[in-house]
Amino acid sequence: MGLLSALYHLGLSCRTFGYKHFKKPGRLPVKVISIGNITLGGTGKTPAVIRLAEEAVKRGFSPCILTRGYKGKEKETCFVSRGDGPVLGVDEAGDEAFLMAGKLKDVPVVKGSKRYEAGLFALSNLEHKPSLMILDDGFQHIALERDIDVVLIDGTNPFGNEKMFPEGRLREPLHALKRADFVIITKSDKAEVDARTYIRDKIKTINPELPVYMSSHQPLRLMHMSGETRELSYLDNKNIYAFAGIANIEYFKSTLKQCGAEIKGFNKYRDHHVYSVKDIDKLKQDAAGLDIITTEKDFVKLKDLNVSDNLFALSIDFSVDNEFIDSIFRRLA
Repeated sequence: MGLLSALYHLGLSCRTFGYKHFKKPGRLPVKVISIGNITLGGTGKTPAVIRLAEEAVKRGFSPCILTRGYKGKEKETCFVSRGDGPVLGVDEAGDEAFLMAGKLKDVPVVKGSKRYEAGLFALSNLEHKPSLMILDDGFQHIALERDIDVVLIDGTNPFGNEKMFPEGRLREPLHALKRADFVIITKSDKAEVDARTYIRDKIKTINPELPVYMSSHQPLRLMHMSGETRELSYLDNKNIYAFAGIANIEYFKSTLKQCGAEIKGFNKYRDHHVYSVKDIDKLKQDAAGLDIITTEKDFVKLKDLNVSDNLFALSIDFSVDNEFIDSIFRRLA
């Protein structure tokens, strides 16, 4: 381990020691589920949080999402949604928080860096009190106790070079999986059988009793800024131009190809990129009349820009073994 990674690891260890021996984590008076990961970005947490919240509503829970709202300009604990659509703009909320608020009905979304305080805020300010808190990107957020820890692992790039940040993609050492209650291997449809076996074997050496499930991100439809939708068949054998500012660009490209699209050009931006009029003008120029396809996460940041009429977002659904969902709610019950 290099010097920078060693210093990062030391900081994590000191923080964990502090919470274990001196500062007790907060405990909310309702059940808490964390959806997180052990690597930096790209595992598909947002679609997983959305799916879990939808399932919770179906099963009679009143869920509330607690999120940091990464890159959102609003720093105070606040509502992104009270359950009926966003009350903050995407710049204030952050793209992922805004996306969750827009897609989920009857599910409040609260933004706050201190998730225990955010949970208390939700319980104090919502007329219909939540019975379940879903902690977005919470595996490392040890300041709040949780009842269930779900860890997502990218099947196409599970642990990077198995080195800690900044030398690698690991946010924690792999032995942190001892804290997990469930693991979901995401994008498993794009992972080779040997890769899935490797991930399972690696997990079992760390936490032999840890349940491991498979999931994929399935394309659903195309969405236009007007609200119009189109079937995926629209992309079959169609020449397109695409762009995205996400952690796993290659997975987005492979999904477009899976839909039959012929990608004639692609523009890659950094994860959570904030788009400008200049960016849009360049995309229009580079696309040269071709339909332009992006991700939902990027799409929500384009509303106030002069986007093309031929720009669409690819809507994605988080597909996971039903046994995982049943196991989660059996444990909660």
